[in-house]
Amino acid sequence: MQVSVETIGNHERRITFRLPADSVDNQVGGRLREIARSARIKGFRPGKVPAKVIEQRYGQQVRAEVLDDLLRSGFDNAVRNESFRIAGNPQIVPNKEAAEGELEYVATFEVVPDFGEIDVAKLEVVRHTSEVEDVDIDRMIENLRLQRREWIPVDRPAKEGDLVELEMWSEAGGVRLPAEGVEKGSTVLGSGMMFGGLEAALPGMARGEQKTADVDFPADWPVAPLAGKTAQMHVTALNVSEAKLPEVDQAFIRSFGVKSGEMDRFRSDIRSNLERELKGALMNRLRREVGEQLAAAYAHVEMPPRLVENEARAMAASAAQQAAQQGQRIDQAPGPYMEAARKRVLVGLLVGEIARRNELRLEPKRVNETLRLIASTYEEPEQVIELYRNDAQLMNGLQTRVMEEQVIDWIAERAHHTEQALSFSDAIRQ
Repeated sequence: MQVSVETIGNHERRITFRLPADSVDNQVGGRLREIARSARIKGFRPGKVPAKVIEQRYGQQVRAEVLDDLLRSGFDNAVRNESFRIAGNPQIVPNKEAAEGELEYVATFEVVPDFGEIDVAKLEVVRHTSEVEDVDIDRMIENLRLQRREWIPVDRPAKEGDLVELEMWSEAGGVRLPAEGVEKGSTVLGSGMMFGGLEAALPGMARGEQKTADVDFPADWPVAPLAGKTAQMHVTALNVSEAKLPEVDQAFIRSFGVKSGEMDRFRSDIRSNLERELKGALMNRLRREVGEQLAAAYAHVEMPPRLVENEARAMAASAAQQAAQQGQRIDQAPGPYMEAARKRVLVGLLVGEIARRNELRLEPKRVNETLRLIASTYEEPEQVIELYRNDAQLMNGLQTRVMEEQVIDWIAERAHHTEQALSFSDAIRQ
């Protein structure tokens, strides 16, 4: 196999592989003969299947496997010999203009930029701390009561905390929305579930009452006819209901999986869940903090353009999917995400480079601890653990996450850092 390496721009490299076609044919033929010795095909005795039948049945697959092995081996050797550090996945395509009797493939890829000296001690990192207090457990129990509340219809004006079911239509600039009929909805007053300007018109309305209110919509409102305009909202209150919260008794406690119904065990379980949530929130804060510091310190380093564009496209697609789930439609063009993508790529490459230079290795103990932490949120933890251990993709994702957290911790410990205490509610607020 002949291999040639080219430099294309600051970050892109190209490796061309040339293979004699007869050499590939010989390897394919050898593998097919091995298959023929043990292949079982209906109508033929083992070992007596004609070569033509073996070729028709297995030829295409075997040729693809031989080429894949040759290219993988050639690519790995070339990367090793040139000491390339690859950023992203290579693109390997055949060259249809190869000379007669030859097979030619071209691998194009980007490399990790030269960051120069990476001195994390120069970073200024704020490390947030927090603890779960009894008041946080009390608040969670109250939230659980709210989740199990019943709604009792009332014949009085609506007030904060009430559920109001309504129908409405609007008019702005001579345009009626909807064009015919009405829209129906509901909201709990004070919850912020509905646009503030509209919710402000609901307190004091009783069942069957109608009201017209002027509501100012912001310029970026997703419904184009209302964006940046003042609309006349015609609202009818269909029902007003007040909440009835359940008592925190044994039956209530047992409904959350605490078989004993004991309050102490209930609070202990809640504390464990909140501490798990807090640990994840503090790590996310530290990841963002370290990421922002790294991005600022190495903003001058040029990033591989194709890797950045691919990341921007992935971010745009994710945003479009989330918008679609909310009934909205947004442009999937990568342009608005390019700067955020550049920062994300920069931080990711820096984290990988710091791990490589300092010979940081994945800690199996930490992987197991994280896996058990994830599994503890499910009713059958051991089944979740078994699922991860039998699924290479899930396990690789977990290991990548843990390795990143290890490096983030390593950086934060060596950076100039200060601690800032937060309440539980502030700490988990993203």
